[in-house]
Order: sequence, then C-alpha cells, then structure tokens
Amino acid sequence: MHGQSGSTYQNIGNTTYGSNGSTSQQIGNTTYGSNGSTSQRIGNTTYGSDGSTSQQIGNTLYNSDGSTVQRIGNTTYGSDGTTCQKIGSQTYCN
Repeated sequence: MHGQSGSTYQNIGNTTYGSNGSTSQQIGNTTYGSNGSTSQRIGNTTYGSDGSTSQQIGNTLYNSDGSTVQRIGNTTYGSDGTTCQKIGSQTYCN
C-alpha cells in the first residue's frame, strides 16, 4: 500500500476508494487504477505498467526506485517517512 499523506482509503469488495477521488479495482492478479495504470503480481514480484517493479520479501516491499515499505501488524512504514494504519476496511495515512 502506498498511501498519500493525509489520505484515507476504503476497501469494498475488490475495489479501493481513496479520499482523493482515486479508485482501483483488483481482478485476478491484475490491479486497474482509475488513472489508467495497471499492475500485475506474479509470485512475489509486481510489475507496473510504467515499467516499475516491486518485490515482497518477508514483511518488506522493495521498489525499483530504491524505496522500501515495511509492514508490522496493521501499520506500514515507508522509507519516505509515510505511515499508514489499517483499521477495519479503512486505511489512514499521515
């Protein structure tokens, strides 16, 4: 999960709604964003339509841009200082 500062997200079924008006829908191993982007997960690697990749190893996600995201319990910590916490179907980011 890559949340934007001050944003909230709600999951309903296979669709995620962002407080900024964005949506994304997961169908199988492919996620479709309302901005036209797509990503596909194969094994522990996700391939973005923009050429980016990310790889999940344990509870840490390593992105091709050098950033990392670590999940501990219901909280994720980004290497950029962003913190997101999932409470029920809502996700809150600082």
